[in-house]
Amino acid sequence: MKIVQLVKQNNKDWTYIGENQELKEPLVVVFGNRLLLEDTSVYDEIRTIFPDGHIVFGSACAEISSRTVNENSITITAMEFERSQFVIKTSNVLNRDLDSYKTGNDLIKQFPEEGLKYVFVVSEGSFINGSQLTQGMSTINSGNLLITGGLCGDDTRFEKTLASYNENPKEGEIVAIGFYGDSLEITFSIHGGWTPFGPERIVTKSKGNTLYELDGLPALDLYKTYLGDKAKDLPGAALLYPLNVKSEDEEQSIVRSILNINEEENAVILAGDIKQNSKVQLMMTNVDNIANASERAATQALEFRKNKPELAMLVSCIGRKLVLDQRVEEEIDEVIEILGEGTAVSGFYSYGEIAPFHGEMACQLHNQTMTITLISE
Repeated sequence: MKIVQLVKQNNKDWTYIGENQELKEPLVVVFGNRLLLEDTSVYDEIRTIFPDGHIVFGSACAEISSRTVNENSITITAMEFERSQFVIKTSNVLNRDLDSYKTGNDLIKQFPEEGLKYVFVVSEGSFINGSQLTQGMSTINSGNLLITGGLCGDDTRFEKTLASYNENPKEGEIVAIGFYGDSLEITFSIHGGWTPFGPERIVTKSKGNTLYELDGLPALDLYKTYLGDKAKDLPGAALLYPLNVKSEDEEQSIVRSILNINEEENAVILAGDIKQNSKVQLMMTNVDNIANASERAATQALEFRKNKPELAMLVSCIGRKLVLDQRVEEEIDEVIEILGEGTAVSGFYSYGEIAPFHGEMACQLHNQTMTITLISE
């Protein structure tokens, strides 16, 4: 596998991260600040650099590269596979009745099943129900298909997200990249580093990904009480206090972030479903816990590999970025140190991470995690 990375910061010239080399029909993954991706010349500009490339865009809260975390920028990772193939499928959910489950199911069914080893998903992140999307994608899982990826981001603006394949980035787009090849070795891991605190409460009213009541009281009021003066910064301020959710029919608890609020109904809108009668607790963390969790994810992803990974795809959560703040690079540095030289690193900060629980195969939507997928040919 040959890999080339470039970054463009503050509308300056493109800078290569590492060496430049010729690539033939590469997969070109482009993550960037949404405001920069709205430039109508961005696709043509990247097409000039990679004339025969398959170009996938996704807006991000920040981009991850082999060197650092990039903000207010666009980062490109281009890959030429020597013995493997990839197929790219898309779906757009703008201006249609949104059934996230059916969208995920229809999208995964577009892929030829024979030889399909792995799917990486770059999904619109502003109004999709991520847990329904992932459930729909998991329905045809024969037990050996790994699906990871993430929901696109828009920093703390929460206005809209963009994605596309071989065209200028646009709203409502979901892009899935299917990888084929007997020589592919793919492993993954996922860790959070958040700790529940305070009383455990019962979800007494919810619908889909909207949480109305906890213990019979308005959910939004609960958050406002805990946040105090910071309540004026909702929904962004709530990213520092996600929910630990234990549902009656799930063995493992899952973390849910708040992506929006509904003042009229005193409700909060989460990145994925929250079922009635689930038990929830607020969560908190610190810089050290987040960095340690990323280190554990990298170590675990390496654990049973036969070959050294050539590429690491990292998807981390905007909530983690807000906690880390000026030290955001620390969790990436931990991963790079564990992986060692010779492994290219790419990825982005998201509104939600897509991966199975460790040791399982059915993908789920997660929040506040570091998800690492290691790829080699």
